[in-house]
Amino acid sequence: MTAKQVKRIGVHVGVAGGSWTAVERAVAAGANTFQIFSSSPRSWKAAPVKPEDALKMQELRKKYDVWPVAIHASYLINLCSQTESVRVNATAAFRGEVERALALGAEFLVLHPGSWKGLTREQGLKMAAASIEEAIAGLPWQGKDFRILIENTAGAEFSLGGKLEQVAELVEVLKPCAPVGVCLDTCHVHVAGYDIVSSDGYEETMKLVGETIGFEAVKVWHCNDAKAAMGSKLDRHEHIGEGTIGAAAFKRLLHDARFGHCAFIAETPVDQPGDEARNVGVLRTLAAG
Repeated sequence: MTAKQVKRIGVHVGVAGGSWTAVERAVAAGANTFQIFSSSPRSWKAAPVKPEDALKMQELRKKYDVWPVAIHASYLINLCSQTESVRVNATAAFRGEVERALALGAEFLVLHPGSWKGLTREQGLKMAAASIEEAIAGLPWQGKDFRILIENTAGAEFSLGGKLEQVAELVEVLKPCAPVGVCLDTCHVHVAGYDIVSSDGYEETMKLVGETIGFEAVKVWHCNDAKAAMGSKLDRHEHIGEGTIGAAAFKRLLHDARFGHCAFIAETPVDQPGDEARNVGVLRTLAAG
């Protein structure tokens, strides 16, 4: 089996001490892919990437064969806010996210599109697309191995992306102006009301993924079990195999050849030291079984 055939299984890790330290944390957890925040996810302020940090990250990734790298955009970013000042700040913040992702050589930047409260869903969709187009204007992403990944959401009332069709619509609108793909979150899929637990339900849900988003467009799966019930719309992550989704569903997903090109990255709780490695280990065992 060549390096490119190895299944990519990883975890979200911290960057304390410099962004390059994430590679070492991921490797220590048994991962060969990972996700980070490039700045505080709950602050508008962000420092630019230090060139020496970016270089060291690239060197370590090459040394340990770690790829792809995903960056998760700040939770504060709402690109379809009806409040102009919020949208302006969000657009500027997202531009910063893209700049840092490009500087670090990350392959993916994961984005929650935002909340369209106070607008129609169609207005929210158009505003989110316009904001993303504005944010990346003039940035040197052309020709680079980089994509913005639209993540599906847990289905809260005004959240853009709670339905697979909405994710597909936004991707389609963005295709002419941005390098775009999709990140699907198992917990979000489950609590939004899609059945991925039963074998028949899984096939029906994946058929819908194929018909709306398309399998090739999905680049990353966030592998999170769920504390809440299917259809609850409550985004509460649980350790793999310990929630309402269960280990069998993750095994089915990891063995699904339609997603053989994807990275599988856990965003599971860290309740005690070693939890990152424990969840990566469970995913690896399920993938091998």
